[in-house]
Amino acid sequence: MVSPAALSLILTTFAQGPERNRALAVWGAIAGAGGAIGLLLGGLIVQVLTWRWVFFINVPIGAVVLALAPRVVPESRAASARQGGYDVEGAVAITLGTIALVFTLIKADGWGWTSGRTLGGFAVAAALIIAFVVIERRHKDPLVPLRIFSNRSLAAADATMLVVAAALFGVFFFCTLYLQQVLGYSALKTGIAYLPLSLTIIAASALASRAVNRFTPKPVLVAGLLISTVGFVLLTRVSGHDDYSSHVLPAMFVLGSGLGLSFVPITISATNGVAAGDSGLASGLLNTTQQVGGSLGLAILSSVSTSRVTSALHGGSSLPAALTHGFTGAFTVAAVFCAIGVVVALVLLPGRRRKPDAEHVEAIAMSFARCPGAPYCGHLAHVVAFGRRVRAAATRS
Repeated sequence: MVSPAALSLILTTFAQGPERNRALAVWGAIAGAGGAIGLLLGGLIVQVLTWRWVFFINVPIGAVVLALAPRVVPESRAASARQGGYDVEGAVAITLGTIALVFTLIKADGWGWTSGRTLGGFAVAAALIIAFVVIERRHKDPLVPLRIFSNRSLAAADATMLVVAAALFGVFFFCTLYLQQVLGYSALKTGIAYLPLSLTIIAASALASRAVNRFTPKPVLVAGLLISTVGFVLLTRVSGHDDYSSHVLPAMFVLGSGLGLSFVPITISATNGVAAGDSGLASGLLNTTQQVGGSLGLAILSSVSTSRVTSALHGGSSLPAALTHGFTGAFTVAAVFCAIGVVVALVLLPGRRRKPDAEHVEAIAMSFARCPGAPYCGHLAHVVAFGRRVRAAATRS
């Protein structure tokens, strides 16, 4: 609930264009910094206290935010109240459908991919998701108005986020297990080992903001995903023999660069051309696809890893070697997911250069008007007036 609300505040506070891009870059950099602090403190808390404290530590942080938000964030309300009531049916259908899909993916390896329970689970998930689409088309005030997906940029960005999150969440999980179970790192040392990744994401996010303003989101996103794919491929080369500096660390630098370049253009693309009234919906969809993609990806990668570990153990491999064999399989699937993200972004994401916004039009016109020959160029007055009318119309809309 908090994450899409916070993102929608950025979208409604900053105008689309360079100003919003900078704000989203700060958003991405803070997320990276939060990741760095969370991983480090998480390792410290687990090692010094117990793992239960990683949940308790959120209570005082939440209390501080709860106390400050009413003073810092201005109140705002929708111009019109909801007329159709809350879409309970749609919420229940999509929630149960997602749960059924993730649960079946997790159990499929144990049940057997062609077993009746697995096929039945997938059938139930498909039926619930189809029911959700039908409900949204008929409901007076749907949870997710399907018209929002007519925005090609939003739809393509959400699809890309789905597969990128599937790759990223799994890698965090399996890389942590590799560092602790195979290389023997403590919880604190594992947190420190992630610092290069987090700090690189922060630096790359700042670079992404400038790159998007110059090249538009699509080429920056494609470049970032290609770099991320290389990072995932590098992780498939881990050997299980004290190879953090030789294999894991280079992969983290590459992954951090690619992911930092990817998150800012994905967020910009997912919110481009979205009306202020739909900013919360767009933010919620982006966060939902991230969480659902992460859940599905972790379920798929876990199934692949478990199967390979079991096979290696039956083949006589030692436990560290079997775990490494399973983890490299998960990293390989993650690289495939990221490569799919490249294809989705290339094919679906609009590549046209953004039209200048209203302030840019007026600024160009005014620069012409200040030239020495302006008194002899009567048409420039019309250009200036046109720019001002465009700006006024944009403000009203």
